[in-house]
Amino acid sequence: MTSQVSSPAEQADGADGTVVGAQREPAGTKDVRRLDRVIIRFAGDSGDGMQLTGDRFTSETASFGNDLSTLPNFPAEIRAPAGTLPGVSSFQLHFADHDILTPGDAPNVLVAMNPAALKANIGDLPRGAEVIVNTDEFTKRALQKVGYETSPLEDGSLDGYQVHPVPLTTLTVEALKEFDLSRKEAERSKNMFALGLLSWMYHRPTEGTEKFLRTKFARKPDIAAANIAAFRAGWNFGETTEDFAVSYEVAPAATAFPPGLYRNISGNLALSYGLIAASRQADLPLFLGSYPITPASDILHELSRHKNFGVRTFQAEDEIAGIGAALGAAFGGSLAVTTTSGPGVALKSETIGLAVSLELPLLIVDIQRGGPSTGLPTKTEQADLLQAMYGRNGEAPVPVVAPRTPADCFDAALEAARIALTYRTPVFLLSDGYLANGSEPWRIPEPDELPDLRVQFAQGPNHTLDDGTEVFWPYKRDERTLARPWAIPGTPGLEHRIGGIEKQDGTGNISYDPANHDFMVRTRQAKVDGIDVPDLEVDDPHGARTLVLGWGSTYGPITAAVRRLRAAGEAIAQAHLRHLNPFPRNLGTVLRGYDKVVVPEMNLGQLATLIRAKYLVDAHSYNQVNGMPFKAEQLATALKEAIDG
Repeated sequence: MTSQVSSPAEQADGADGTVVGAQREPAGTKDVRRLDRVIIRFAGDSGDGMQLTGDRFTSETASFGNDLSTLPNFPAEIRAPAGTLPGVSSFQLHFADHDILTPGDAPNVLVAMNPAALKANIGDLPRGAEVIVNTDEFTKRALQKVGYETSPLEDGSLDGYQVHPVPLTTLTVEALKEFDLSRKEAERSKNMFALGLLSWMYHRPTEGTEKFLRTKFARKPDIAAANIAAFRAGWNFGETTEDFAVSYEVAPAATAFPPGLYRNISGNLALSYGLIAASRQADLPLFLGSYPITPASDILHELSRHKNFGVRTFQAEDEIAGIGAALGAAFGGSLAVTTTSGPGVALKSETIGLAVSLELPLLIVDIQRGGPSTGLPTKTEQADLLQAMYGRNGEAPVPVVAPRTPADCFDAALEAARIALTYRTPVFLLSDGYLANGSEPWRIPEPDELPDLRVQFAQGPNHTLDDGTEVFWPYKRDERTLARPWAIPGTPGLEHRIGGIEKQDGTGNISYDPANHDFMVRTRQAKVDGIDVPDLEVDDPHGARTLVLGWGSTYGPITAAVRRLRAAGEAIAQAHLRHLNPFPRNLGTVLRGYDKVVVPEMNLGQLATLIRAKYLVDAHSYNQVNGMPFKAEQLATALKEAIDG
């Protein structure tokens, strides 16, 4: 494992591409090896608690001060068939003593709770990696269920790995024999035994996990005590068994973070906090109209906990009702949000067009997943970009914002709210399953660092007729932003007509006049085109001739790949788009400054299509649609070929 950890190809994900390597020093009767980074994957049946195990290991790692990145991976079924390959659930964690960007390409350690978990994941491991297997589950029936004719623990197929056979189930049941639990109930704690063992191996804190278990099972103190006992038994097993002669230390990433207060955060949680912060900074109540859909449901769950911040959540009967309620809340003066994934966007499209016509602020949060149709509900993809840009009838332009990391979802939510409130328009926020479920350290901002999003509602007449009469025109626009006034229903004198039929400029009256329709269509487009977004920043320290351009969650893998290439002496430039509509004003100039432009996307080339059409640049697509994020090594190879080609 040590040689794997210090591999230059793996290490180039570090802040400067250097190799730290591993050092060894004695500690009592067992050795302690110091590593600069580790990638661990917990894998088991979807009922084995792998997501909880990984989440707890991640929380303790975050509290220890390591930089980290996670990749949960689980079936779409609530309870997939036990012991089968489709039922395998896994959680990968990459943590280090330096700045990292991805969950890692290949695990250094695999914890396999059954044969299915081993078979589904062994192909991702490099030779020399450590494999901890629960031998109790390697029964003849379990092996046959996943196509093993002989046990891989006995036929030599795992000779290239450091295999640790551990009877996790038996040891857990033995550790809990003093509790009044059935064998089946005791077996459920085997994930905590595994967590305790890994916590010992990597010197993770334990207090937080024990406190978590007491809180989680506060109404069942016997279950809480049993899980804590299993957790401690796993720790003690690592300390006493001869099979684990070495433990490992990964020091805190002291230089990777600016000073501040940090916490571990997932993309959906960061997005939820960003929406709450936006409502507070705008001094508006937050309203979420939503229908549960994977992988966006966590936002609904989280926001429903924060009524004390003026948050109101409405779980509608369907996607159309959810956005209809949100648009009504926007008309009533709330910061309105609807959350969904790709299939839900399709259902919401008519109401998004209505929001364009009404010119009201509305945030449409699309946590993208694999498609088409129901597709891959728990797998990631970036294939909704063209739907967000054009998936409505008529000319219905909508700004599009995309976060780049889980923590960046907080800032992206604030930016989407700024655009919606300033320009009176619906805004798409395109996250995806990789960001939503993944996590990383996040510096909690100070309140004075947040933008001022306050808006002024219309209070009285804003137009004078030829006869001197003062009236309110609902479509009289701000000269700079082209935003129309936001008039709250019930304000005396500000009564106005709303609806989807074309409006007359200024008055808002129904109009079928061809010239007026042409003017309104062009004005709505000009409003979006005129949105103030920052220029695109380009990272090009060596005067490269090849630019890699990304958007959304490809940021981590692209940046890791770029670091590897630069560490190997290659010159390559990198730029990453947050604003996809409108594009930054300098994007065309940037693109024309390079001989080659490569656009990696988790789709079949949607951004590349937009780039080619708008700027007449021969952008080269590099695409992946397998439901998983890019690997850094994979991208580094593709970019090297582009540089040399």
